[in-house]
Amino acid sequence: MTREEIENGSEDMVIDEIEPVNGERTEMNAVPDGFNATYLKVYYGKLFPHADIFKWLSYGNDGKHPGCDKSYFGRREFSYTLDNDIYLRFQSFNSASELENSIKEKCPFKIDIGPVYSVDPAKRHAYAQSGNNVFTPVEKELVFDIDITDYDDVRYCCSGADVCLDCWPLMTVAIKVIDTALRDDFGFNHILWVYSGRRGVHCWVCDGKARRLTNEQRSSIAEYFRVYKGNENSQKKVSLMGQGLHPFLLRSYTEVLEDFFKTKWLSSQVLFSTEERYEKILEMIPDESITSELRGKWQDSRRSSVSKEDINVVRWEQLKHLLQSGKHKEKGLRRCVEEIVFSNTYPRLDMEVSKHMNHLLKAPFCIHPKTGRVCVPIDPNRCEEFDPTAVPTLSKLLEEINMGGLGTDVDNEWDRTSLGKSITFFRSSFLQPLLKSCKEEIENSYSAKLRHSENSLSW
Repeated sequence: MTREEIENGSEDMVIDEIEPVNGERTEMNAVPDGFNATYLKVYYGKLFPHADIFKWLSYGNDGKHPGCDKSYFGRREFSYTLDNDIYLRFQSFNSASELENSIKEKCPFKIDIGPVYSVDPAKRHAYAQSGNNVFTPVEKELVFDIDITDYDDVRYCCSGADVCLDCWPLMTVAIKVIDTALRDDFGFNHILWVYSGRRGVHCWVCDGKARRLTNEQRSSIAEYFRVYKGNENSQKKVSLMGQGLHPFLLRSYTEVLEDFFKTKWLSSQVLFSTEERYEKILEMIPDESITSELRGKWQDSRRSSVSKEDINVVRWEQLKHLLQSGKHKEKGLRRCVEEIVFSNTYPRLDMEVSKHMNHLLKAPFCIHPKTGRVCVPIDPNRCEEFDPTAVPTLSKLLEEINMGGLGTDVDNEWDRTSLGKSITFFRSSFLQPLLKSCKEEIENSYSAKLRHSENSLSW
């Protein structure tokens, strides 16, 4: 391959192609790990699902039905982050081909999706000069952003941007808790969970009634989920008020949090293994007599025969027994057990992301520039099986293209890569049911308008 071809990043290029030996490609087709614009051009040219993103964000307004809004997709804001942190906001497109051509041409390192505005965001200045304040967001998916760095005060295996299979289950718990509430408590159906590419997850709630929520309504939903209110300087980060837990919190506790804390989190983070760690737990108990009693037991247990493997569970059971025993009937103390569990395991949302319609969020199937991983969808019904370390990477995908060779008779390039199952899931479990619902909504609205028009004429 010539230097010019590499620099131009042709869609049909093969990275580090090695001639076949006896008709087979060798392991030398491996692509060096990393993230760069050359790799990205190939990804956008061959693998990125441009058409599916267009279908999703059109919500049935594709021009095929007389009742659809043909301007809908063109009023959606996209933003690009280019090489050298060049940031382009208020990009808009009128068709799938315009979107695809722009992405291929500009090769953004990150694509963010914003709201649907009242007018084309690319022409906002022209409307501003008219003197009328008509440029305003009118629709946006209800979104949630959960970042594992917000749990750094309770995870000991990693910190900052690092994540491993011991602390990633916090994201699994978050998906289970939030997804169940969105469906059962709010009645939403079309929910997309996406791996952020590094250290968290994003949630897109795409029902029509969710997209049309006001900022005040979004804030109310976000506050519904808010339990974690502390900071790194707070001894008590969760305060569960009232005579009993709210039904949503009770369900979350009994169905997800309690078992996860006892069977996985205690041992994976060895929360009671050292004095420094168990003191952080004891600080959450307001009764000094109880903390002194537990502290004495645990300091003495260093000379006991309790095995190293179960010391965390043993000490947790001792704490629970003491707080929930008959002599401590004060509800505030009995509630401490639940507060400790919630403080360690309950989802910690970036509240501002959910509250405002004009907040942008990274598009699915982007590549994270720090890890090279694809932002793939996560099945909430099988989220415990999701392994962030096994997500397809940019270099792996290009290597798989090389191994398959050019011109292979497949419908799509991704069908012969590890990205294929993620796109198939996106289509079958999320996009197709969503579009079916959207088209029914458009048809019902159109029919209602026709009936209203006919009634007006007959009158």
